[in-house]
Amino acid sequence: MNTPPLPTAETAPAMLAAAIGQIEFARRYTLELLDATPRERWFDMPDGLPTNIAWQVGHLTVSQYGLLLFRIRGREPDDLELIPGKFRKAYGRGSVPNKDPSGQFSPDELLQRMARVYQLATDQLATVDVATLLEPVDMPYAAFPNKLGAILFCPMHEQIHCGHIGMLRRGLGLDPVR
Repeated sequence: MNTPPLPTAETAPAMLAAAIGQIEFARRYTLELLDATPRERWFDMPDGLPTNIAWQVGHLTVSQYGLLLFRIRGREPDDLELIPGKFRKAYGRGSVPNKDPSGQFSPDELLQRMARVYQLATDQLATVDVATLLEPVDMPYAAFPNKLGAILFCPMHEQIHCGHIGMLRRGLGLDPVR
């Protein structure tokens, strides 16, 4: 398998613009699925499905923070309030979904945090310098070993979890959205 050529200062702006469009589409679709899912069902785990809607939302929030904020600009002092350790541990890579809502973030809290991360991330992407996009990142990375690779992976990751949310909705006996 041939490795695709790395983005350049000439190709990166078009790739960024396309990624931003995909990020926006993925989020609209995620929200469409979530809006059609009763919040009282967010912690339900249908038989045979080891996850729930609440975990999917929390995980998307942690992941988007990591891919579009932490990877691009690094950690800022307010980030510990935005994604506190308890949140990262509950929804980060390797975490285990919990069907007991006690002691967890409510659906409203999850949606508010998800919206805040999305707003900060889209603001960041609107002002990112092309040279920044080409800066290398450490493993793990997707697409390319640079910051643009993290941005390009973000909508793909969210669409994977849209599939999980859609599957969960069906497992909960809900009609498909599309």
